[in-house]
Amino acid sequence: MDKLHKINQNVLIMSDYQSHSGFAPLSQVEAYWEALRSGRDIPRRAEIDPRGIESALEFAFILERITPGVARMRIAGNHLHLLMGMEARGMPLTSFFRADDRQRIGDVLEEVFQTPATAELSMTGGQGAALEARMILLPLKSDLGDVSRILGCLMSKGEIGLAPHRLTLRTATVRALDCAPRPVTPQLCAETGQRSGFQEPATPFDAAGKNRTRPSYLRLIKSDD
Repeated sequence: MDKLHKINQNVLIMSDYQSHSGFAPLSQVEAYWEALRSGRDIPRRAEIDPRGIESALEFAFILERITPGVARMRIAGNHLHLLMGMEARGMPLTSFFRADDRQRIGDVLEEVFQTPATAELSMTGGQGAALEARMILLPLKSDLGDVSRILGCLMSKGEIGLAPHRLTLRTATVRALDCAPRPVTPQLCAETGQRSGFQEPATPFDAAGKNRTRPSYLRLIKSDD
């Protein structure tokens, strides 16, 4: 990590980080996530700054856990739209895969959320073009402190051709983090308001849940942002 130069709280330069051979955007997203950990267990979703992964944004995405084995795209880069041939935001991650692989993808998602763990997947694609694809899944905490978000990156090599593509899972490697497992409580957020970059829609105030206990935490904000 000596090639990472921190320029503010969560904007980093990592152009020399190339551990995923031939899939540099995955390396950049993973290095950014590791830098945010900074000796802790899991970063919070609110800490993600799109400037930190600017050159990988078209391949990046944010997932929200809805039910066991199901996570939908809250934010998706343009490359994912091209693979699907439509707006990918709001779709479940399993929709990118063939029906035979969807149960396995759901199992991987649960390991990432529940263990918690990171995952790296390799895939192939067809539908008029031969594709080689890689994906990484990196757990995030929500504002409430539960592990119910994922920062991910999906990149394919080869001409996309006809869409939509349904990827075939080849391998999935899951690595448990060196931290205690966290209970998962899915937090469903209403999709309202305008979005730009990696901004998510604001969650309306819930009067019925005004007495809900929220975990407290302190966060250092530097003035040289």
